Amino acid sequence: MNIEDIEDFEKIKELDILPPGVSISTRRVLDPELSIAFDGENNCLSLGAVLYSRSGAKKLKACSLQHNWVSDDGTLWPLPNDIANEIKNLLQNADPSHLILPDVLRLQRDCEGLIDLVVESSVFQAANSESSKLSGDLIVNGLNASLYSYQSQGVAWMRETLRRTGGLILADEMGLGKTIQIISLFLLDPPPIKRPALILCPTTLIANWCQEIQRFAPSLEFSVHRGPYRTGSYLELMKEQIVITTYDTLVNDISCMSGVQWSYLICDEAQALRNPDSQRRIAATRLNTEKVIPVTGTPVETKLLDLWSLSDLAIPGLLNDKEKFLENFPENKDSAKRLAEITNPIVLKRQVKLVKEDLPERIDISFPIELGELSNEYENIRSETIRNYGRAGALVATGQLSLYCAHPWLQSHRFDDEGILEKSSVVESPEVDLLTPKMEVTVRLIREAFHNNRKVLIFANYNNCGELIRRSLDLDDDYYWGAINGSTPQPDRQSIVEDFSEYNGNGALVLNPRAAGAGLNITAATVVIHYTQVWNPALEAQASARAHRIGQEEPVTIYHLFYKDTVEEVMCDRCEIRRNLADTAVPHSGRDEEDLAKALEASPQSD
Repeated sequence: MNIEDIEDFEKIKELDILPPGVSISTRRVLDPELSIAFDGENNCLSLGAVLYSRSGAKKLKACSLQHNWVSDDGTLWPLPNDIANEIKNLLQNADPSHLILPDVLRLQRDCEGLIDLVVESSVFQAANSESSKLSGDLIVNGLNASLYSYQSQGVAWMRETLRRTGGLILADEMGLGKTIQIISLFLLDPPPIKRPALILCPTTLIANWCQEIQRFAPSLEFSVHRGPYRTGSYLELMKEQIVITTYDTLVNDISCMSGVQWSYLICDEAQALRNPDSQRRIAATRLNTEKVIPVTGTPVETKLLDLWSLSDLAIPGLLNDKEKFLENFPENKDSAKRLAEITNPIVLKRQVKLVKEDLPERIDISFPIELGELSNEYENIRSETIRNYGRAGALVATGQLSLYCAHPWLQSHRFDDEGILEKSSVVESPEVDLLTPKMEVTVRLIREAFHNNRKVLIFANYNNCGELIRRSLDLDDDYYWGAINGSTPQPDRQSIVEDFSEYNGNGALVLNPRAAGAGLNITAATVVIHYTQVWNPALEAQASARAHRIGQEEPVTIYHLFYKDTVEEVMCDRCEIRRNLADTAVPHSGRDEEDLAKALEASPQSD
């Protein structure tokens, strides 16, 4: 007879003969204890009890959740008769061998005052720690890039975590490649037929997602769901492998999009969903999704409720409902600490300083942006200038178009190089918002850099850009803001750099690449934003080198912002091509007729 096959202690007591070496203790019923531990693959629930004696306390484990007894060296000790039913009621149909985090947290709440529950530390291992244990040599077939070690670990961790939880938050710091990690995930576990992946993002990031997928994973098929000619049928959406759309389009098309079973929901710049009562957030929760990943560099911007909103989107019920969350986690340091312990297992947040050994000294990021509603006026300027000046006026035309791309509020009557740089002025227009698509991206990058305590250099050809950027930033927090351009006296320039470098806090320095593109050492900054583009690759390289030079101990992230299908994209491509030729040929620093002609042909409204 195998005594372990008998679950009920009362039936064992009724046996005429016990197996050799087995005895029964009826002195007392032991208090049951539940335990949850991570077995390397899943969170598992087990039943046991603690036996106290003169020699100390001994933990005993039941054979299963249905057994109402435990054994100590052959002596059987009873547990409450109804313990199996009590556990069944507590589980509420959850799988005890595959508990997800919401199950664990609910059991913690429900067991309080009823039965002792011990949750092993392995259940709440931080994502950063767990990912670092994984292989950094992940092979992703179809990926036109080599992942850095921490990126491989991040992708491997996301695959495993999604399998166990169905959701997570990817909150790596800016410049660490969140997009390529998501793309790698798609390649490893492709969205199946009729269950596409949905990428939600701000309008300004549509072009960037398209570029990154085309560049790194051309085998993936995608479409952009936006604009007046988008489909109104959920059946049409189901024909795609990946659908990219904006938050506002989701709100407008929720009746259509909620009819699709999405294999993935990727919410880029997910801080847009931090308000749980916003239409965007409500619409996102109405989608039928299998795996959800909010992607953000700042999971908590102002309140702990921000993290609840993103966590509950990723794993519904993880932190209870909103009202109970606010009751359990008031805004204070103790709540923040307790909340971090719960969410750390599902929030992957690596910082540059933690993975810098994996990174190159310099990371260049080409960042395309769509002009959006500004494209009509851009096209008007392009057509009118060509009509008035013809091809002979290419320099004037490209100057006007470049100025418009910097900001529609900037105006100038001189379009020679010196005149447009020094003589442009700001003329506000009620028809155009201060926060243009490029300005929106710039503000987002600066805010995230400040969130991670990184200083920023901003290169802009036109002196008034800095004023507009600062107005758009609209921050109440203290930070340093300075500028160096052609009107800054030469003796003052180094003192401005020193003030910026020595400032104990966040800071941004706006530089005109001609005035401050050489001679200055500004290694306090580790983020560089090229807000406008230049024709001369040598000038661009000199500007970037202000931060990336001898004395810089941290990796430098350099963003090249440009409007897609405009003169800026031509300038950006030209600099990259000629920069790549620098090792084999002398880079040409001027504009030739071919460059100008190509710039004039670029149109955001072309098919």
